[in-house]
Amino acid sequence: MSGRRGSVVRDPVHGDIHLSSDELALLDTRAMQRLRGVRQLGTAYLVFPGAQHTRFEHSLGTMHLTGRMIEAINHNRAAAPRARIGVAEDEARILRAAALVHDVTHIPFGHNIEDQSGILERHDSPARFRRALAPEGELGAQLERMGIRREVLAVLLPEDEPDLPTVPPYWREILSDTICADILDYLRRDAYYTGLNLHYDDRVIQYFMVDRDSGHLFVDVAKRGLLREDILSELVRVLDARYFFSERVYYHHAKVTAGAIIAQAVENALQHGGLRPEDLYEQTDESLRVLLESHPPAEPALAARQRELLARYGSRRLLKRACVFPRYANRDVQDALVARFFAAGQHEERAAFEAAVRDRVAAVSRSEPPLVVLYCPARRMQLKEAQTHVRLPDQPRVVPLNHARHRVPRLADLERSYRDLWKLYVLAGTEDPKMLGHVADAVAELLPEATNVYQPKS
Repeated sequence: MSGRRGSVVRDPVHGDIHLSSDELALLDTRAMQRLRGVRQLGTAYLVFPGAQHTRFEHSLGTMHLTGRMIEAINHNRAAAPRARIGVAEDEARILRAAALVHDVTHIPFGHNIEDQSGILERHDSPARFRRALAPEGELGAQLERMGIRREVLAVLLPEDEPDLPTVPPYWREILSDTICADILDYLRRDAYYTGLNLHYDDRVIQYFMVDRDSGHLFVDVAKRGLLREDILSELVRVLDARYFFSERVYYHHAKVTAGAIIAQAVENALQHGGLRPEDLYEQTDESLRVLLESHPPAEPALAARQRELLARYGSRRLLKRACVFPRYANRDVQDALVARFFAAGQHEERAAFEAAVRDRVAAVSRSEPPLVVLYCPARRMQLKEAQTHVRLPDQPRVVPLNHARHRVPRLADLERSYRDLWKLYVLAGTEDPKMLGHVADAVAELLPEATNVYQPKS
């Protein structure tokens, strides 16, 4: 890569990672150093105690794997120079920088707060990236000095963004495709720190190349008219690993419950405690908790709710499941439930439903009802189609991997399995089975169209 080698960092996952002097200057900005305090897996450390790794080292790993993919692309070009193209040194400089800063807009517990609450703009929105990489900021100024700020933004933002240079598809796909440097790093890193023994074969990185006609990153799974099952199986193995971690880690019920607590606390502070969205952008995991404590809602009942949420998170007294509405039992009503409770601007509808449940529980139990929280993962979590491009034996052009569904049934199975990971939870601040039953009964009366499959321990 261009520029003299500025430093070598020892990474437990990849070994030595080399940074140029320019890359080291990017890393030494305050914005990048903040990522040392933002855990990669958010609340997962409450379930997997080793999951303390942060977005800082993930950023380093993503840059490192971007470099390895570029080396593979250039090596594979030599075998078919008329059909494939390589990555020039000035392009590699841009792509490595984009990989290094790709997570700079993440806030603590960001997926819980942004995806689930519907009250905060997503971390990967154009406005958030433009703000983080503005030329007057320290990070943006360094990219300007490198002469690549607008090009890095073009990699990180959608292709139809105005005022940015047009870039070839593979620039974005190296960093943000179904199988890309970002995913390959976090799968390997998450396995290492959670202690889960599931890995993809490192050789998969060597398969990538760039199609000259379309400009797409792709993997050639054809040879002399035959399907290369060995290479295709390696791609599916990565997708299997991604699903495994989604099932076991990313959507583990205790992680989801802890994330619900944080999302509710942030929502309360934003809606009723005077907290502004931009106040979250510079926070770490620990400073966010302090910030939430300093922005209590003015209304006494909401302030008490906020104190309970923060106390529960601090002592790991997580909310308990009273109802679970999985997609597989609620396909016909899922879209309506998401639109009613979790679309942008629907937090008041959700709060009214939670209050109605508590009122019914109070009437039946004749006692103080527990805290009730309605929560679900983002609807877009299900959009896990295999978009990485491949060249199939019977296709004249490279096509997305999911075009091979008819040959690889596991691809269709994975897409269906992802959709069925979605669940809507009703959580309650009690361990009393009888009280949890009262909550479930109240929800059944208020939400008769949905099917609850959860049965609390008696």
